[in-house]
Amino acid sequence: MSNPYSSFKASILSVKPQTDIDYTFRLATDLKVSSGQFVEVSIPRVGEAPISVSDFGEGWIEMTIRRAGKLTDVIHEMIQGKHLYIRGPYGNGFPMDKFKGKNLIIAAGGTGLAPVKSIISSFNQGITGIKDLTLLAGFKTPADVLFRDEISKWHENIQIEITVDNDDTGNWPGGTGLITGLIEQMDIANLEQTEVIIVGPPVMIKFSYLEFIKKGIRKENVWVSFERKMCCGIGKCGHCKIDGTYVCLEGPVFNYAKAEQLVD
Repeated sequence: MSNPYSSFKASILSVKPQTDIDYTFRLATDLKVSSGQFVEVSIPRVGEAPISVSDFGEGWIEMTIRRAGKLTDVIHEMIQGKHLYIRGPYGNGFPMDKFKGKNLIIAAGGTGLAPVKSIISSFNQGITGIKDLTLLAGFKTPADVLFRDEISKWHENIQIEITVDNDDTGNWPGGTGLITGLIEQMDIANLEQTEVIIVGPPVMIKFSYLEFIKKGIRKENVWVSFERKMCCGIGKCGHCKIDGTYVCLEGPVFNYAKAEQLVD
């Protein structure tokens, strides 16, 4: 019987800084991944952590990793040609088949943009079957904006609104304020044919959801990603368990009709 905790080497194809503390790593692997899933990333004698897959293609996956502790400090020192250990993918991703022919609104806060990047990139390439895509993204400051190069390309086919909590530069060309303000300003024409994804900090998810409900979106049409306390990835350690639900197994993507019952 194979060891479910066994990982394998994946060579680093490229490293791209997004901000001072967020780097995107492209790894060589034939893993079959769905948008919204995660993998466990490790370095022997250093540690292991669950990381969302931010994009993927034939023979590669990407992860946008924030420098936030011992393991990620070491990962951020890795260069092209080195390798990381990974296992997975784990969890349930976004229901892409349900989105076909629909209008999709994505509301992402900070690093919450990473788990949905693959959906946005695929839509921009015309390969998702989604009818229309709107992206609302919020960051703390202009320096925290992720995927700047990609955003400039996405603008060609996607309606994008970006806001920052605080413009500490004085020359930010976008909006300022919370992402809930962007939702409040929206005019959603076809409610029954609109699906919503919200990814970000818990407080951002909560109040963004409330704004969409005010607009008439049904909770059954709202999807969220709960990336919380996931350790083993296979439902054994129990760290991510909320009542009888293992987030790493049944999530991290949940319909809000289920997510609203998951209270710590």
